[in-house]
Amino acid sequence: MTAADSDPLFFDVVVVGAGLSGIAAGHYLQTLCATRSYVILENRQAIGGTWDLFRYPGVRSDSDMFTLGYSFRPWESDASFAAGPAIRDYVVSTARDEGIDRHIRFGHRVSAAAWDAQQARWSVSATLSADGAPARDVHFTCRFLFFCSGYYDYAQGYQPPWPGRDDFRGRIVHPQHWPADLDYRNRKVVVIGSGATAVTLVPDMAASAAHVTMLQRSPSYIVALPTRDGIGALLRRWLPGQISHALIRWKNISLASAFYQLSRRRPATVRRLILRQARRLLGPAFDVERHLAPSYKPWDQRLCIAPDADIFKTVRDGKADIVTGHIECFTAGGIRLTSGEEIAADVIVTATGLQLKVLGGVSLSVDGAAVDMSKSIVYRGALFSGVPNLALASGYTNASWTLKCELVARYVCRLLNDMEARQLDVCMPVNDDPQLPTQAFIDLSSGYVQRSAHLLARQGLRRPWRMYQNYLLDLLALKFSPLRDGVLRFWAKPAPRD
Repeated sequence: MTAADSDPLFFDVVVVGAGLSGIAAGHYLQTLCATRSYVILENRQAIGGTWDLFRYPGVRSDSDMFTLGYSFRPWESDASFAAGPAIRDYVVSTARDEGIDRHIRFGHRVSAAAWDAQQARWSVSATLSADGAPARDVHFTCRFLFFCSGYYDYAQGYQPPWPGRDDFRGRIVHPQHWPADLDYRNRKVVVIGSGATAVTLVPDMAASAAHVTMLQRSPSYIVALPTRDGIGALLRRWLPGQISHALIRWKNISLASAFYQLSRRRPATVRRLILRQARRLLGPAFDVERHLAPSYKPWDQRLCIAPDADIFKTVRDGKADIVTGHIECFTAGGIRLTSGEEIAADVIVTATGLQLKVLGGVSLSVDGAAVDMSKSIVYRGALFSGVPNLALASGYTNASWTLKCELVARYVCRLLNDMEARQLDVCMPVNDDPQLPTQAFIDLSSGYVQRSAHLLARQGLRRPWRMYQNYLLDLLALKFSPLRDGVLRFWAKPAPRD
């Protein structure tokens, strides 16, 4: 054991983030890599990540809980789409019951990580903010650095620079930082946006507001799905828990994958089916083509889910409406559109999207040289070219986040166990092809992706550099592919000389 290994702030693995993916990482590290020490550094004072941060009305999953939940901890409700507090409780209880919470250090905001090739160690710098105590810097060292921090900016959401914001006499809020004292009962509310957050907010706020208007620049595809999984309920009734959970999970993975593939191969057919459902739910008087028919193809951007058709029922009952147009400015009493139409409002909710942040805003360096992630290429959707002993847990854009995060966590454990068995210290993908064609890390046309695409790593157009939005392909690649494929390099310290 070296002096560094006896340091109380040295760990075999440092995990950044205690959300869904961070808790998954903890589970697999202590079950598949039991001899390895690990710590989870969490900026906030609570477990849950996104599901602890977002507190806006009606916040819920837009992926089914049998796949958003963990494979190792069955979701015990028949509800496919769960409310945010229920998801947060599920993650917290998982961490508590498995003892993962004892490995979490709260209030640690990781700001930088520096790799030392001679020592084969990461030095991780964090700022500790404890209640009632001055903030102070803390430095950890580790063999492997595992980012489970997602790729959203938790500090602030996206706020377009609309003219006249200061003229509005009411209250303007962003869903990412929902004020606990906001009272919108019997008030006129305008929700700006057409994505998943807006589609969630509108029916929930309409239950007590005087009226809610969803103001969108352009439409999104909205699909109504039942909240309760009837087939899943039958399986859970007649089969043991683990068996029924696995069957429900694979059923939902298969259905989601089939729908996605149909959307990409027959977009006109899927578009027609989605709009036909909207017409049936809203009736002939509603202008579906104007308000619910996007100009892009299904799955060029994420679809929005309406559990039990809630937003459709709210609009049909007159409690809310959808207005499509461009904002000219805010006024004292609401919003004026470029068409001249004015929408009265007491409260304006800017559900205008999130901002992406690379590795949670952590600055990386390798032997003193700053790492520009936009110049790196992702390997098997988990590691990065030119960056040693570092992995990122990222989810799918067309399926549940947790599916991919679990695969990556198991893959990291596979790497660690192989390196330990062979007495190797370093693994790093190396791209020897300067002509490798690449594309964006996230293949969506959504605004929040396009605004930050230049900051993100790239992906290649062929394996092992390709990111497949396909659980089965990733399962085969991350679980069964050979670790020594000529691209992923391994060595023992000190670093090899060129």
